[in-house]
Amino acid sequence: LSKEFSSTSSTTAVDTVTSRVTRNGNAVVEKDLLNHEDLAGDRGTIDDIFDETYQEKEGPKPPLRYVWRNIILMSLLHLGALLALMLIPSAKIQTLAWAVLCFLLSALGITAGSHRLWSHRSYKATLPLRIFLTIANSMAFQNDIYEWVRDHRVHHKFSETDADPHNAMRGFFFSHIGWLLVRKHPDVIEKGQKLDLSDIKADKVVMFQRRYYKPSVVLLCFVLPTVVPWYFWDESIIISFFIPAILRYTIGLNATWLVNSAAHMFGNRPYDRNINPRENPLVSLGALGEGFHNYHHTFPYDYSTSEFGWRFNFTTAFIDLMCLLGLASDRKKVSKEVILARKMRTGDGSYKSG
Repeated sequence: LSKEFSSTSSTTAVDTVTSRVTRNGNAVVEKDLLNHEDLAGDRGTIDDIFDETYQEKEGPKPPLRYVWRNIILMSLLHLGALLALMLIPSAKIQTLAWAVLCFLLSALGITAGSHRLWSHRSYKATLPLRIFLTIANSMAFQNDIYEWVRDHRVHHKFSETDADPHNAMRGFFFSHIGWLLVRKHPDVIEKGQKLDLSDIKADKVVMFQRRYYKPSVVLLCFVLPTVVPWYFWDESIIISFFIPAILRYTIGLNATWLVNSAAHMFGNRPYDRNINPRENPLVSLGALGEGFHNYHHTFPYDYSTSEFGWRFNFTTAFIDLMCLLGLASDRKKVSKEVILARKMRTGDGSYKSG
């Protein structure tokens, strides 16, 4: 059964919430703080909780330093994806089905793997499941798990500040892809180095992937998706490369990036009107359930990232299936009472009952 932080528990969020006003730059933001020390023992990490003590440095911002290698590679990748779109009518139905399967597998490596399991410790996974998610994560090619977790925890801890790797206050383009095309803000690097990542370093599967990340990406993100349709059903090598590898990879990247951009700008805020992340069902569809972003930033330890179960949330269904098969356990879930209390206290009034 999922663990719940219930309103009757000694660690209840309702009883331990206090309200403070925090100043980040010129913005005054009201934050609701939990007694996170109580929750941390069960959740496994508190480094995904907003740090209300952070102050952006005064004075001019550091100049942008472009990463031309990334700019060129990302441009070529998206041009290749456009070419792949034109090849779709010539592809065999098996190839298109294989591309969809590769997309789902690689997406789960991010959503169920580096995000919900390793970044937020919102459930526990057995060794076979961790190996599967690591393989899927390499197929996704979005940095190794260690680096992904570090950047994501910094994103939560310093959300919408200079220390946020993809700070949405810098605009849609920056939060979507621009943050990968320029050098990180010095505060992102500084805060990332201070995070406690001992839980990630202790996971031998994660560190094995980090050690052999580049060859694993070449094999799993590009070679395997290309070879299967070419070898097994005699698909053209050009179509095999451009659709299951290049197009699938590009769509996977943009689905993830939309969580950083669109889900921080477009949608309602039924749980906390004082933070930027929004509820965006369209993003949830593309990102397998990661678009319930106002909920996720309000309750980052919830394994479902949503109060609505499997609705627009393929990743939650996957984790539930893994629990049914005995490959996962200890799902963390916020109780309905705590969710309702939070909606009433800090929501924008747009909520619907789950």
